[in-house]
Amino acid sequence: MTTNSDRFEGSCHCESVRFTIAETPKWLTDCNCSLCRRLGTLWAHVNIDSVTIDAAKDATISYIQGDKTLAVHSCKICGSTTHWENLDPGESAQMAVNFRLCSTADIGKFDIRKFDGADTWAFID
Repeated sequence: MTTNSDRFEGSCHCESVRFTIAETPKWLTDCNCSLCRRLGTLWAHVNIDSVTIDAAKDATISYIQGDKTLAVHSCKICGSTTHWENLDPGESAQMAVNFRLCSTADIGKFDIRKFDGADTWAFID
């Protein structure tokens, strides 16, 4: 779902969690870390201020692991992973939404960069 080139929308499968991004990501990130490869996510990293999450306060469950800097959110009803939030946001802080929950047409507008989150912590494309 999208309304124009500067605004992207997505939702979990049951549509209990919806998001709108009012920023065009530079690219989408396909990470191979132990979590992302299991979740099958395709991350759009954007400024926190450009994302609106439309969901009830208790609509997601969060998973915090490792260095405890990110909370990965999934819908409590359908299980779709929707976004991650920065637990220590500063000025110009980033977050990411799972762009696989957007339309395939919107996904096709972006380069997909491979990120080696498993070993080198660097882009490998």
